Amino acid sequence: MEIKEDHLINIHNFLPHREPMLMADYILELTKEKVVTSFEIKEDNIFVHNNELAEAGLIENLAQTCSSILGQSFFENPEADTKVIGFITNIKKIEVFALPKTGDKIISKASLISQYENICNIFCETFNNDELLIRAEINLFIQEVKS
Repeated sequence: MEIKEDHLINIHNFLPHREPMLMADYILELTKEKVVTSFEIKEDNIFVHNNELAEAGLIENLAQTCSSILGQSFFENPEADTKVIGFITNIKKIEVFALPKTGDKIISKASLISQYENICNIFCETFNNDELLIRAEINLFIQEVKS
């Protein structure tokens, strides 16, 4: 997949996460049912050990990618000071095939399977070039926190 710099969406607009827990850089594609993100693995990432992104980092990347589908409705107005809480409620199935190394740019793809209010079931995969790194089906919960 070729990444066109002028089509990148800053993921900060759709997630409450910030450094050091931000595990996705850009949204390459986003609809109500699908999202594609990119993430460059840097040496100072808290999940990097021995120059590889650990399994926990891959799972967090997937969760943040998936939550962009549900989170976009909370962050439609970038000027608003919206606060949300979200978390993984269930990992139905997960398979880890390989770990990316520092300097790699991974691409994560997620598709909505079903949604009921603030809970959704999503299928997701992450790739390093054409190599499948991880595949999972997860449930996420997200809601706005009232001040």
